Amino acid sequence: MSEVQIDKFSGTHRQLLAAIEGLSEEQLTWKRAPEVWSVQEVLSHLTDHSIVTSFRIRDILAGTAAQLPAFEQDAWVSGQHANQGGTPDILDAFHALLTYNTLLLQRLTPEDLTKTGVNPRGQTVSVADLVNGFIRHVENHLGQIERIKQAAALV
Repeated sequence: MSEVQIDKFSGTHRQLLAAIEGLSEEQLTWKRAPEVWSVQEVLSHLTDHSIVTSFRIRDILAGTAAQLPAFEQDAWVSGQHANQGGTPDILDAFHALLTYNTLLLQRLTPEDLTKTGVNPRGQTVSVADLVNGFIRHVENHLGQIERIKQAAALV
């Protein structure tokens, strides 16, 4: 797949803002259990994922032969004490990365979008695959945010 939906990619920030609209700090940091993420931790994870995706795209475009990096998402979220941060700061970082990456995507040629690298699972992925995977990843976590909100409402 060599097409990317740049508008859909750049719209993920708006989707996240809509998903958390009206939530208090207590609701953003509420956890059903210690090992389960809060809404804020989901947002932090998505920002981390944006950092990793940014690196992977640039590594492919640079033509390096190294396998694209993996990351331990749970360890990243817990290691940075994400629930003790601030949602506005997390979303500002997400938005900045999203804007920077959108500008990059707008400069790429169709050929650039088909350039590939090897992901941590050993699969060959293109720049377009990474971008489209990022969009799907955010959509999956929007569902998780809704489930957390529903669970919190029952408490």
